[in-house]
Amino acid sequence: MGPFSPDELRTLAVLAETFVPTADGPRIAALAAEALVRAADPDQVRQLRLVLGLLETPLVNLLTAGRWRGLSRLPPRERERLLLRWAHSPIDLKRSGFQAFRKLLSFLAYAVPAPDSTGRESGPLSTVDYRPDGPPTTEAPTPVRVIDVDRSAGGTTVELEADVIVVGSGAGGGVVAAELAAAGRSVLVLEAGPFVDEATMPRTELDAFSRLYLNHGLLTTWDASISLLAGSAVGGGTVVNWTTSVDIPRGVRREWARDHGLDGVDGSEWAGDREAIERELGVAPAAAAAPKDAALSRGATTLGWEVAPTRRNAVGCDDCGACPFGCPRGTKQSGLRVHLAAAVGAGARIVDRVRVTRLLLDGDAVAGVDANLLVTDPATGMPVLARPGDPTAARSRRLVARARQVVLAAGALRSPQVLQQTGPTHRAVGRYLRLHPVPVIAGRYAEPIHMWRGVMQAARSAEFTEPAAGREGYVIESAPGHPGLLALALPWDGATDHADWLGDGHRIGPLIAVTRDGGSGRVSVTPAGRVRIDYELDDIGVATLRHALGSMARIARAAGAVEIAAASTPLVRHRVDGGPDEALRFGDFLEDLGRLDFGSNRGSVFSAHQMGTVRMGAEPAGHAADERGRVRGPDGRPIRGLYVADSSTFPTGIGVNPMLAVMTMARRVARTVRAEGRASG
Repeated sequence: MGPFSPDELRTLAVLAETFVPTADGPRIAALAAEALVRAADPDQVRQLRLVLGLLETPLVNLLTAGRWRGLSRLPPRERERLLLRWAHSPIDLKRSGFQAFRKLLSFLAYAVPAPDSTGRESGPLSTVDYRPDGPPTTEAPTPVRVIDVDRSAGGTTVELEADVIVVGSGAGGGVVAAELAAAGRSVLVLEAGPFVDEATMPRTELDAFSRLYLNHGLLTTWDASISLLAGSAVGGGTVVNWTTSVDIPRGVRREWARDHGLDGVDGSEWAGDREAIERELGVAPAAAAAPKDAALSRGATTLGWEVAPTRRNAVGCDDCGACPFGCPRGTKQSGLRVHLAAAVGAGARIVDRVRVTRLLLDGDAVAGVDANLLVTDPATGMPVLARPGDPTAARSRRLVARARQVVLAAGALRSPQVLQQTGPTHRAVGRYLRLHPVPVIAGRYAEPIHMWRGVMQAARSAEFTEPAAGREGYVIESAPGHPGLLALALPWDGATDHADWLGDGHRIGPLIAVTRDGGSGRVSVTPAGRVRIDYELDDIGVATLRHALGSMARIARAAGAVEIAAASTPLVRHRVDGGPDEALRFGDFLEDLGRLDFGSNRGSVFSAHQMGTVRMGAEPAGHAADERGRVRGPDGRPIRGLYVADSSTFPTGIGVNPMLAVMTMARRVARTVRAEGRASG
């Protein structure tokens, strides 16, 4: 269990049973401790251990809630009162500690299946009308496979060679690998996450987050105020995303051309690349709308707002809702089905569970990469532990791969990490982080919604995509959460209220707004070698989030919601009861949303899109990559043979789901890599 003491585990168990009284506290505490040590930076773990100690300190609780007792010695109602005091505290540490434990323990309580002695579901999940449709496994599996490399313990350095190394196998890496392999280049793809074939795709939330997501789904900003999701497997985010396929708004591309010197992105070159990608992915409007999407469409239409079917890269499926767990039936046109499959078919090699730590340089040119390869047991394929009983201490051995061209496509969090760990780098590397901050409105309806079934996102409203005075643009979408994610996202105003919302989970239709950034952040490397994410909203970003909350509340009410709540601390809600003063009260509710505090760990913010940390541009001083994806060194000149082809290239946020844009940009970069590979060869 790593650094957590028995006393700390007992406090964790008490916290788990306070947030979700029906939870098996000791079991959830053990899972939480293991997850934190595996996923969080040691400094963050130390801070959370400090929080556990403070919660058991009588003097602290006397000052906070007027009781001279540790948390574990308080009755349940007083524990709730104490935790809510922490949630509303002016002290950042208390708010961040409350939210970190509340989100993690609530998620685990509802994401962990807990069968009783008869095999029937028990525990918190049994209180939710949650009957996911298990999709069938495809009879025509993807041709993607990873190559065998020596993963035995104690061996010498594993050495590989290629014409081009692609670091990362997500949306950008897959496109680059396919393009270059088709051109006859020897391509080696190195992926930090595992290869999971369709026959062994996860079937539960906990398994999916553990196996397919970066940091096992526990990714947050350093202060825990923004919860983030990112894929980490062969195929990257294309394996777990919701299939929404949207081009960058034309106004954003014009801005990139005008302000950042990206030639061709506002004209026929970009359009041709995007159309080719759409054909490869089979992008088409959603053919069926689940109840949550029908509610969005109904509400927007009633208000006279723009609404249309979502375009998506999935064929022949509209029922199972398993997209966040990967696609066993093979109908999602992810990298496993399209670009990685094409790359492997043309001879590309993929190595999974290998983390690139730094670049190898030869003067002003790249020469390859240095990496850590996970050591596994040959009999079981499981990681070999450096310390028995400690699941965080997996052993690795060195892998060196050499090539005259390297393409970084590890995402906006990991690509800058590789550059920063290599040595002195361009001043813009890791800066200009954009996150698409997302606020959430939960509408409770009289009829069943079952948000986790059917097409993940089948409708969207682009009514507010254009910026207006004092705010950025945003697109409104439905949010298909499963119970664990729902428990994490919904506000906690006491155990009974939270359990009531979860018990009605089948009648909740959440709405999210993907906002174009009003704020910025940076990515840096901690002393422990992990990625640290810092992000701060500005006044425009806060105004955008507040405006979006009001718009989504109007849609939910017009769609027939009987209760509407904003994901925030404190909880802000409105009951639509048909009373004579309901319209007046709704106006007051909108005013409350328009004043909502988005300080750290107050108004809830989520993000599944990270961008901008190796941004492209013509101006050498402010852009870490040039207009065609060549990575610049500390002196502003391109490093020969080094490129970037993921969302970190975006000069700004785009305000829409980025998969299609990442792939389109990767085609642009791949042309440069191909041309310069011929020239150097």
